[in-house]
Amino acid sequence: MLTSAVNPRNVKSLLASAIVVGALFPGVSVAQNPQALDTSPRPNSLNSSVFSLQGGERLMAEAMSAVDKQNYDLAVTKLQDARQVYNQLSNFYQELTTSFAGIDNRISESHRQKALQAAQLRDKSTYQLAVVYRAKNQPELAVPLLVQLIRSQAPTRELGQQAYQQLYELGFVDMAYPNSPAPATPQK
Repeated sequence: MLTSAVNPRNVKSLLASAIVVGALFPGVSVAQNPQALDTSPRPNSLNSSVFSLQGGERLMAEAMSAVDKQNYDLAVTKLQDARQVYNQLSNFYQELTTSFAGIDNRISESHRQKALQAAQLRDKSTYQLAVVYRAKNQPELAVPLLVQLIRSQAPTRELGQQAYQQLYELGFVDMAYPNSPAPATPQK
């Protein structure tokens, strides 16, 4: 059994020191420390896990490799997994953003940027999934994904325009959107 050898006098001394530092330097606080965020790798880092931006990127790479080999079933599985990972990451980072808003804006902004990055990657994987469904001659599965993309990206952004172009090519919509990019195939 591990026992703690904390001396009550040491605790009082540490608390007194913290109070003195706070009184002498009122601008210093742990929550609002202006130092850069520690981004060094940690022993239990999730970077090698599937549940990370890097894990999603690995799934996307595996999906594109499957597309190159015309193994569309495997590509669908990998893209669905990547999409789910990115969606969960985006939602969790957004929750952290909200939790830290007004408490530590530096941390809040860092999480907001990660939420945005994960959402953008989710939308790219969604687009690729829709294109693979088209390649598999399953437009009924592609259409809902493309509509979601337009809602997420807006029709004025490149990915939104590409999604709308796909809907036009499928015959789901009958009016072309001006400035729509050329039809896309699965991208690497």
